[in-house]
Amino acid sequence: MEKTRSPADLIQSARAFQESRVLLTALELDVFTTLGEGATAAELSQRLGTDPRATEMLLNALVAVDALGKRDAVFRCTVESKALGPAQPGLLHMVHLWDTWSSLTECVKSGRAVRSRGPEGFPEARTRAFIAAMHARAQQSAQETVRLSGIRDAKRMLDVGGGSGAFSIAFAKACPELRAEILDLGAVVPLAEEYIHEAGLQSRVRVRPGDMRTAELGEGFDLVLLSAVCHMFSEDENRLLIRRCARALVRGGHLVIREFILQEDRTAPPHAALFALNMLVGTEHGNTYTESEYRTWMEDAGFATITRPDPEGDVLVGSKI
Repeated sequence: MEKTRSPADLIQSARAFQESRVLLTALELDVFTTLGEGATAAELSQRLGTDPRATEMLLNALVAVDALGKRDAVFRCTVESKALGPAQPGLLHMVHLWDTWSSLTECVKSGRAVRSRGPEGFPEARTRAFIAAMHARAQQSAQETVRLSGIRDAKRMLDVGGGSGAFSIAFAKACPELRAEILDLGAVVPLAEEYIHEAGLQSRVRVRPGDMRTAELGEGFDLVLLSAVCHMFSEDENRLLIRRCARALVRGGHLVIREFILQEDRTAPPHAALFALNMLVGTEHGNTYTESEYRTWMEDAGFATITRPDPEGDVLVGSKI
């Protein structure tokens, strides 16, 4: 049975950007941290260096969406909004996504991103915010990926486009003899090294600078991981990348792909269908793909016994013939 929504529901969804923008602006200005134990609009505008009238309007809107409380002209954070400060690294990444998503209409007309700029072109602050967001998001999913993969005896791992190193760290903790190598852009290397050092695994996990599209992957690995990588590329680019991963593996080695996986009609699950648009506005050829597409690419590259441990999950595991 098809799900239906009333016109009023759709209009409400169309207006949802207003509440989102209010919260994102509060995050950009660091309102929730700067408020401290409470302040009037005039006091906060002085601390932030913002216009007093506009600041009061923003604060009143934040009260209206239950992000702040107000009493006797003093604004205070709620229990929930106190958590929306610098301790939530993923939030600044959402601020950055606003600009690219604002170009969606132009992208649909042209068929490609109109403001695309890869991570190598990001300002340092944006790169740090992006990697921090990915690391925070990966804390739980990395452990789940390790569990679903069933791999506990890997000795050499290549983490292609491994970002913060969260997945290499999780596999290293699960496989006592594992030595992992992360391949990512030069700007990402020092950030990943911070997380690896924090985990105390600098002797077993190292980072190598390189562009996954062109760099030599190496050889002799018994585990290669592609986590949140394939959605950045076209079908042909993914076909080539998976072949290169196969060449980097020893016979019997495993390729683990963790990705948004669409149902065959490409309309569900909703987060995967929406993420396809995130790739449209943010990359040159990116998209989200179906299980059958991944299986075809893996089979063509020489992988056998391709499994999806959780039929509704985001992990595929293939063994090299």
